[in-house]
Amino acid sequence: MKLTAKENALNAPVKEQEFSGKTQNVVEVINPAGNGPFVLVCEHASNFIPEEYRNLGLGKKALNSHIAWDPGAIEIARSLSELLDAPLVASKVSRLIYDCNRPPTVKSAVAERSENYDIKGNTNLSKDKLDERAEKYYFPFRNALSECLGSHTRRVGSSIMVTIHTFTPVFQGRTRTIELGVLHDRDSRMADGLLRALAETGEKKVARNQPYGPRDGVTHTLKEHGSKRGIANVMIEIRNDLVANAEQQAEISSLLHSAITSAAGNLNARLG
Repeated sequence: MKLTAKENALNAPVKEQEFSGKTQNVVEVINPAGNGPFVLVCEHASNFIPEEYRNLGLGKKALNSHIAWDPGAIEIARSLSELLDAPLVASKVSRLIYDCNRPPTVKSAVAERSENYDIKGNTNLSKDKLDERAEKYYFPFRNALSECLGSHTRRVGSSIMVTIHTFTPVFQGRTRTIELGVLHDRDSRMADGLLRALAETGEKKVARNQPYGPRDGVTHTLKEHGSKRGIANVMIEIRNDLVANAEQQAEISSLLHSAITSAAGNLNARLG
């Protein structure tokens, strides 16, 4: 079967090179020379929408809400980058422009509706417009992450990828009692260890593949950059009312730092 140009681009291997960590317009790499065993990812770090899109027809309330980004995620990711001495790859554009945790082959990459909001600026876009979004926002992010992982692996010897997200305490009228979600696709090695470490603390209500899981299409980054490389990977979801201020962010960062370190130590012991 003949692939489209977009599918060929998606499946093409990225040429790896030493990554400089320079900041680009749509993706940022923080602490690119970090020598810890982890590479961190924050796909929904920003609610910034370039001026040309005229806020996609949305008001300030919508653009400051969870539909546009993951509030608190970048603060946790930055803190963990420092605590773990880990490179961090973060998107600098709202997921409403392009969701970097989705491949260009799925409609949800450029959502026409999110929760209770119709995204007028994303409605009925032509194939050319969708391809343009992917070229401008997805592929630079994908390439930066791939290059960062390649550089990190050559420098450190192996990598463990951890992606950081937050979720709302109430979704479509339903209260969520879960406080931390530990998500994985087929590779559950790091998730298993992280769930054990968090359960031992007893500090938060933790669940596997909640409030989202592979069935919801949220594991693209894990599969594309973790499983394809054969490196351990995990996605962490934090309820965003637990990271609403600096004090809470420091508490959650400390908890996750200890749990991630413990899980990685047990993983390395088993592999050794």
